[in-house]
Amino acid sequence: MEIDAWVWWLIGAVGLGIPLVITAMPEFGMFSAGAVAGAVTAALGGGVVFQVLVFVVVSVALVAVVRPYAARQRGASPGSATGIDALKGRQAVVLERVDGRGGRIKLAGEVWSARSYDERAAFEPGQQVDVVEIDGATAVVM
Repeated sequence: MEIDAWVWWLIGAVGLGIPLVITAMPEFGMFSAGAVAGAVTAALGGGVVFQVLVFVVVSVALVAVVRPYAARQRGASPGSATGIDALKGRQAVVLERVDGRGGRIKLAGEVWSARSYDERAAFEPGQQVDVVEIDGATAVVM
């Protein structure tokens, strides 16, 4: 019983998919896609040399195109802060007097407890303040 070349390519694709799942290295997925392209080439009757050439071209093209794009997306851009990091540097409105001991502000549509960054400074209701940091559930403002 002889196994067709396209079946071997699919076995190779699955074999390359296993390390992708285990290590989460996307390059293995790109090589696996190249193996699927080799299987399609074999199923369409392409010769062994053409199958290998298709595998190499597709794999290299995916690595050359997808990998840099993924690296750019993975890098943190200034506009992508989330959680409390997204609140740092924002402006808030004082609702109740804020000083070194405490107070209340409206920040991002929510009421937050707040305290002044400089313990001697005080802010009256209606004033705009800048959030310097978030300390637990308290916004530190100036």
